[in-house]
Amino acid sequence: MASINQCIASLTRLSLSTSARPLNATIPRFLAPSVAQTRCKSAGTIAMRAREREKNKLKKKKKQQRHKEYKHATPSKEEQYSLCDAMRYLRAYEVGRPPSSATYELALRLRTPKNSAVLRSRIRLPYPIKSDTRIAVICKEGSGAMHDARTGGAVAYGEESLFETIKANPGRLPFNRLICHVDSEAALKKANLGRILGPKGLMPSLKTNTITKSVKSLMHDMVGAENYRERMGTIRMPIGNIQFSPKMLAENVKAMVVAVEEHIVRLEDRVKKDLIEVVLSSTSGPGFSLSGGFNPTDEKITPEHLSTAM
Repeated sequence: MASINQCIASLTRLSLSTSARPLNATIPRFLAPSVAQTRCKSAGTIAMRAREREKNKLKKKKKQQRHKEYKHATPSKEEQYSLCDAMRYLRAYEVGRPPSSATYELALRLRTPKNSAVLRSRIRLPYPIKSDTRIAVICKEGSGAMHDARTGGAVAYGEESLFETIKANPGRLPFNRLICHVDSEAALKKANLGRILGPKGLMPSLKTNTITKSVKSLMHDMVGAENYRERMGTIRMPIGNIQFSPKMLAENVKAMVVAVEEHIVRLEDRVKKDLIEVVLSSTSGPGFSLSGGFNPTDEKITPEHLSTAM
């Protein structure tokens, strides 16, 4: 039988010996570090994502097809007016304004694809609106083109002298039309006037038909001529003064519509365009879709009533 001393010694040895750590310690899940586990994609997940990609492609394709053309609301026959009826209402909107500051404006709406060739040209109306056309001509000193510019009534002409005038007073130019002779095209490019003339719409170019071989004929065409350009499927341009008679306005509208239709025919090989609506408005008035008729619907009103001063 072991003595008391032997029992105490054995207990002392047990207390001094290192305790063995458990091999399989259980750690709570929220305390354990997150381990990235690689999961194998199932065949169903891959097929689902492929279908989603196809759906997104179809939606994108439909959206592109949906907005290929500029959209305009097509008015009904009840919403269209004859020229005299539209003039009657627009003249009422302009009561109280100075007649010289009120003008009729024409908007031609086209069915045309986006990012296609635009209609851009110049037209000489039967009854011009502006009479303050001031033309400057870029031409060589002492040339025949300079003689034509001087006799034609140009306010400024020449090369270096005209370039210096433009650079000296870019904000107060003495002209509102600028044309260039073919022989001076290289000098114009060398002068680097695009930053001054470009924002004002005065930079001569072949697209705007302002670089010519015959200064005399181009100046004749420019006096009383108006520039028009298609923007976002619509051509807008002043078409007459508020004091114009219905006959004068009708001839201007007809000339404008015919010129645009001829321009559309010339572009048939490149792009398809259609004229879908003609809208007449004024400086302060709304737009009235024209039906193509001339006489007023009210029998008591005649075109002569719309020819008098307001």
